[in-house]
Amino acid sequence: MSDYSQQEQQLLRLRDELQQRLDAVNRDLSRSHSADSEERATERENDDTLNSLAAEAQDQLTQINRALERMHAGQYGHCEKCGQSIDTGRLQAVPFATLCIRCAEGSPHAH
Repeated sequence: MSDYSQQEQQLLRLRDELQQRLDAVNRDLSRSHSADSEERATERENDDTLNSLAAEAQDQLTQINRALERMHAGQYGHCEKCGQSIDTGRLQAVPFATLCIRCAEGSPHAH
């Protein structure tokens, strides 16, 4: 079994960064709004962007936590679809990957 300590550290760093980003976005969203109608319109647009950023960060946090759970369960590094090993380079680039590159691209595996 491969040692995934480098990927685990990367996942933990990413998780911390995303949590900090999500906290900052939530702080911005909870600020009070202007009484001026023109400023409120701009603030609503900004809030839409912040909500989108928050949803993206939350999705990535979910993927990272899932990868850490898979790691601790001994399932990390294996494709959820075909069961083959996920290439180390792919895991370094996308440490929360759950599919090998072939399954992610929808390509058939050579047998």
